Amino acid sequence: MTMNKILVIGNLGSDPEMRYTPNGNAVTSFSVATNRRYRTSDGETREETEWFRVNAWNRLGETCNQYLQRGSKVYVEGTLTSGAYLSNDGDPRASLDIRATEVRFLDSRNSGPSNSTNETYPSQSQSQSQSQSQSQSQESGQGSQVSAQDGEEFDDLPW
Repeated sequence: MTMNKILVIGNLGSDPEMRYTPNGNAVTSFSVATNRRYRTSDGETREETEWFRVNAWNRLGETCNQYLQRGSKVYVEGTLTSGAYLSNDGDPRASLDIRATEVRFLDSRNSGPSNSTNETYPSQSQSQSQSQSQSQSQESGQGSQVSAQDGEEFDDLPW
């Protein structure tokens, strides 16, 4: 078994940029900064910042573009992807990017720069698979719920 999953919580370094592929798929790119504070053996406090490039596709990308802006605090979950490119000097370089499968907006509605809610926006493929499983369970009669009426407690024990 193998797994490729990354979780990042941080702040956007710049406003998201949305574009469309020739096939019409939306992709939004943004960078997320995380900070790490530590104390050296000399007792000096240091802080390091790591930057992550994030790509959100389709409806997830459109939602990120609509609600996020520079400074927004986000939780990003996705897979790590690698790519090769040529620098401006013509030197070959490698990059690691996150292909987002879930983005949560962590700023509260009134306190953060994005004025967004703390909601989860799964990728299009996740929401399609969830709706398919829900419709299949409804068609097969599964997933029906029994509840108590008029404040009565429901006891399904056979004795």
